[in-house]
Amino acid sequence: MPGMVKEVLKNLFSKPATVNYPFEKLKPVPGTRGALTWDMNRCDQCQDCERVCPSMAIKVYPEEKKVEYQPFKCLFCYLCIDNCMQQAITGAVEMRAPEYTKKIEIYETPKT
Repeated sequence: MPGMVKEVLKNLFSKPATVNYPFEKLKPVPGTRGALTWDMNRCDQCQDCERVCPSMAIKVYPEEKKVEYQPFKCLFCYLCIDNCMQQAITGAVEMRAPEYTKKIEIYETPKT
């Protein structure tokens, strides 16, 4: 019993071990792989990202000049970023919020 009282008093006056999540934003761990985005002004529709994607989450349509990305299939291995010669694909540190539906992101080349 005396050991338990000592532990209770120590925890009563120390900083909490948990974070108040919905109200306080968590800091991402360095090296975390997050969301992918395309810069379609740099993309030349070479389809290298589609070829190296192990989960087939990327589909490039060169005729329509668009890229279809399915984030729910993505493994976040970043092979597409490593193989993009034009550096059109970038990865962010922050994670995406969970969603209830599987959305497909479509990136199109801006019309000039």
